[in-house]
Amino acid sequence: MTKLPQVLNRRNRVLLKELSKTDFKLRYQGSVLGYLWAVLRPMLMFCILYVVFSKVLRFGDGIPHYPVYLLCGTILWSFFTECTGMGIQAIVMRGDLIRKLSFPKWIVVISTTSTALINLGINLVVLIVFALLNGVEPSLNWLLAPIPIIELYALSLGISFLLGAINVKYRDVGSIWDVLTQALFYCAPIIYPLSMVASSSILAARIILLNPIAQIIQDVRYLLITTTAETTWNYYGSAWSKTIPVVIVVIVAILGAVYFRKKSKFFAEEV
Repeated sequence: MTKLPQVLNRRNRVLLKELSKTDFKLRYQGSVLGYLWAVLRPMLMFCILYVVFSKVLRFGDGIPHYPVYLLCGTILWSFFTECTGMGIQAIVMRGDLIRKLSFPKWIVVISTTSTALINLGINLVVLIVFALLNGVEPSLNWLLAPIPIIELYALSLGISFLLGAINVKYRDVGSIWDVLTQALFYCAPIIYPLSMVASSSILAARIILLNPIAQIIQDVRYLLITTTAETTWNYYGSAWSKTIPVVIVVIVAILGAVYFRKKSKFFAEEV
């Protein structure tokens, strides 16, 4: 009897590994450029944003290493939208497997979002190379960069679990989320520097930094690119206020996991 949990854990690990490999391969199957799209997608988005907002609208004036600054935000945002978009649809897309086999349903969401995680790893390597070519000097702060990235993945998973479980019954969730992400894009300092907002309204800059995505992007920029990147430490005095975005991430992650677990027993019937 003592070996049963070990067998189940080993089976779950094997299933997670195989589903992750399958999802990653299927993502680029039939594509001429194949896995190169993992890098090309955020790079093409970066090029468009850079030309429009840096060269035309001059958003990057006064920001050290603005091209790297913008690429960093673009990569992290692309990961967030890819991870949540795939995670929300994961249970519905794996409906046949869920009806045939009995296994923890969270494996499906983790395996699906792992593709976005692999893409993020590839793009972060590109970001580091681009940063070095742009004159960014390596520092010990780079070792702390995984912390906000893990926070972003936790937020993405929480949203995927919560909305993915709702999406099993109400298939409009994915479309609604696509619209919401468009709004969230402009609510985070991805294309515009936070200092531009602060110059008009400190209160607006503080409100923006309550958004975990904004807090995470600014923290990664601070750690990887320039210490002039403004973070919650620049706008909030009390320690509690500075942790509000992190608390939001924890609440979303726990709420998503609990709701997903509660509803997962009905997935085989509803999917």
